[in-house]
Amino acid sequence: MPLLPCVLFLRNPVKFEDIAGLNYAKKCVKELIILPIKKPELFTGLRSLPKGLLMFGPPGTGKTMIGKAIACSAGATFFSISASSLTSKWIGEGEKMVRALFAVASTRQPAVIFIDEIDSLLTQRSSTENEASRRIKTEFLVQLDGCGTADDERVVVVGATNRPQELDEAARRRMVKRIYIPLPSETARRALVTILLSSKGNEHTITGEELEKIVKSSKGYSGADVKALCGEAAMGPVRELLCQPGIDMDDVQTADIRPIHYGDFAAAFDHVRATVSQSDLDAYVDWNKQYGSFPIELQQE
Repeated sequence: MPLLPCVLFLRNPVKFEDIAGLNYAKKCVKELIILPIKKPELFTGLRSLPKGLLMFGPPGTGKTMIGKAIACSAGATFFSISASSLTSKWIGEGEKMVRALFAVASTRQPAVIFIDEIDSLLTQRSSTENEASRRIKTEFLVQLDGCGTADDERVVVVGATNRPQELDEAARRRMVKRIYIPLPSETARRALVTILLSSKGNEHTITGEELEKIVKSSKGYSGADVKALCGEAAMGPVRELLCQPGIDMDDVQTADIRPIHYGDFAAAFDHVRATVSQSDLDAYVDWNKQYGSFPIELQQE
């Protein structure tokens, strides 16, 4: 049987302070996951660590970033799992991998099992689906909240998805807490643009007033969209330099590239658009009203 996948995010550590916005979501994750792992004596009985936590919302809003922050802040054994990690061409191997995953997590507790795009692994079961896939789902559900785990074990499954409506109802029930990760607010977009522009090699002349224009114009953008916008604006000085006659790219030095100015962002808005539609947002809000653990008003703070 192949080695059990276990990935620690050590090359690029992410702290909760590095994530712009999402204050309520970060507060909930710290309260539900970080504190019970660090102070198990305080969180027993009804206050014990939940078995599962689901983060859902539009793509590019920071769900995976929160997962990485959990890995760096919890001080627990961290497993990063995808559907490909638990599947095999051999019949029965997938279920054994799931069982081995929870067995190792139990011996190395406290442990966090992070599954990005969890809908690919725990979609709704049907009579027409592949038998091997159905077996893996069943084994995962048994291990998560059945005879495979004890009540006092400090093992939590954290899942992230863009399509919560496709999750199996049994998986949805086992994800005790379900947190909506919304699009970044105006404050979060301002902080994100500021962070991106202040990183090494991004000299700029953006004033406070121009920053406010950028923030207002980027309403409806996800965090990934804002990053793509800043990346497109940062290419403006390079393109301008390449358009000059007689310029040899091999001879260009960093000092030859002018700082980023507001005109670069104005041009970038013509090429980078919001990737999340209003109908998608309405679907997330409706799902949160029906199954979410927290009111939408709090999560948009």
